[in-house]
Amino acid sequence: MQPGPRNLITDVAGLYVGHMADPLLRSGVSVLVGDAPFTAAVHVMGGAPGTRETDLLAPDKLVQQVDALVLSGGSAFGLDACSGVTDGLAAIGRGFAVGAVRVPIVPGAILFDLLNGGDKAWSRNPYGGMGRAALGAAQTDFILGTVGAGYGAATGALKGGLGSASAVLGNGVTVGALVAVNALGSVTVGDGPQFWAAPWELGAEFGGLGLPAAFDAGAEPLPRKRMGEATTIAIIATDAALTQAQALRMAIAAHDGMARAIVPSHTPMDGDLVFAISTGARPLLDPVADPFLLGHAAACVLARAIARGVYAARAMPGDLQPTWGKLFG
Repeated sequence: MQPGPRNLITDVAGLYVGHMADPLLRSGVSVLVGDAPFTAAVHVMGGAPGTRETDLLAPDKLVQQVDALVLSGGSAFGLDACSGVTDGLAAIGRGFAVGAVRVPIVPGAILFDLLNGGDKAWSRNPYGGMGRAALGAAQTDFILGTVGAGYGAATGALKGGLGSASAVLGNGVTVGALVAVNALGSVTVGDGPQFWAAPWELGAEFGGLGLPAAFDAGAEPLPRKRMGEATTIAIIATDAALTQAQALRMAIAAHDGMARAIVPSHTPMDGDLVFAISTGARPLLDPVADPFLLGHAAACVLARAIARGVYAARAMPGDLQPTWGKLFG
């Protein structure tokens, strides 16, 4: 398993990511879109999710593919970003065909960043416009950290961010992750710079520091945010051809990566959620071994993406939390 050429989710061919953020609002939106609709599923492990159009991602539902996925700040207000993306896709003729009409299918998930110091006194919800702008900005290369849905994110102790990573497997399949890290738990071990995700790091993509020689395994952490203020929302993508049920299994396995990278994770106060998508470009060669390997790869890639998002966060005036770079860089 090696990183793809960009070490981004867009190493899965045919996928593009766009971001939009408002510095005064201290919030933003990230959009994943493809050359064509893609198979998608979702799995929620946190106790406080905020979502749109996720019920239709169940394997028994009529629509099996979607046109885009949205990760957004703004709590419930941020769900309107999906409307902006829907409008943008409709304008170019994308969507699920119902007779002569096309209806873009755009599920999304949000995180809470309403108390991060930004100006939230808007007269009109800004997230629809940001969603459409993020769609228009979609490309294969993008930066990490303080960008898009991770622009106003925070963790238990450090400033959060937007992360991504990829892996090319020995069978030629590519797996990628995109994640906005706004967790209640910590991504670093104790008070030090080492990341919990260190055992799965490839190269020095988030510092190459490894794990500390020892840590307090009996520590009993206390919540540093209030109920409803935290979540980690992610997308796992692959070019392997998966059914919606198989994509769901990959999403479930990917949650292991969240637990490896954030301690604690999946708390009652987090809305931890993973979308999983398949572009279907590469058929599964082994119906047993390939899905088994995909689940493992999804967990590893998501753990790395979480650490990369926090590692890349940029310090800005008015921050309520320090960045990893400011403390340890």
